[in-house]
Amino acid sequence: MVDFGVQVTPTPDLAEHREVVAAAEEGGLTYVGVQDHPYAPAQLDAMAVIGDLMSRTERLRFFPDVTPLPLRPPTMLANLAATLDRVSGGRFELGLGAGGIPRAIKGFGGPDRTPGEAIGALEEGIGLLRRLWSGTERVVADGKYYAANTRPGPPPAHDIGIWIGSIGPRSLRLTGRLADGWAAPIPSYLPYQDLAPANAIIDEAAKAAGRDPADVLRIAQIVGTVTDGPGDTDTTHGDAPLRGTPGQWADFVTELVTRQPFRAFVFWPEGDPLEQTIRFARDVVPEVETRLNRGPTRR
Repeated sequence: MVDFGVQVTPTPDLAEHREVVAAAEEGGLTYVGVQDHPYAPAQLDAMAVIGDLMSRTERLRFFPDVTPLPLRPPTMLANLAATLDRVSGGRFELGLGAGGIPRAIKGFGGPDRTPGEAIGALEEGIGLLRRLWSGTERVVADGKYYAANTRPGPPPAHDIGIWIGSIGPRSLRLTGRLADGWAAPIPSYLPYQDLAPANAIIDEAAKAAGRDPADVLRIAQIVGTVTDGPGDTDTTHGDAPLRGTPGQWADFVTELVTRQPFRAFVFWPEGDPLEQTIRFARDVVPEVETRLNRGPTRR
């Protein structure tokens, strides 16, 4: 099964975001990813926006895309995630990252860590998050990066998936060993030609850890525009936004499903998010489903 979603940038235009998620739900999409950059002055808090949008939907699943763990420590993040999951009836997943913009994190009061330290803290934080969600009497931890001696809050409504937004080999190996999913970065961070090698690293790490690589959900995130006329974006190399007809989008998505282990796709509209979300759900998704010999399931 392949699922589809749309990305929301949490600007103050809440009315637009509400229209987008309403169209996504009406159009049969599954996921909404909300960018989480607490240090970005033009953006609202992602978690608060997720809570607002969840309250206006019934079926869509939401995830921060992705939360920088250095600015949301595990003890607080675990409680926040569990709360969002409970109030939505189990519709929250956790997109998580080591913190890809160190200068911004430091400027926002976060820890000043080397890339290696950031990955180590992410690994430690994942373990602590899962312990805090487990419903145990008390969680005691005295790690290199995080400490805790606390009673966890109410557990989440379902087993929250941890989807890591990893790029480099070390973080990709961590994804394969420990994560429930890989929220692949957009092409400007991870060009098209690097998707397959990254998936191979995740597969190898999962196998080495005794896991089935298929247990790591692969989520492709693609920036672009659904157009009326044919576009000429090279989706084999580089990082250009995908601009093309529904058929060209369907070609690209089908290629990733059949040649790589992607099982979810999140669309990042370049502009006019409402109109583009409608077009993606109405024109691209059924075409992909038809090409995968399943036939449309959302109409």
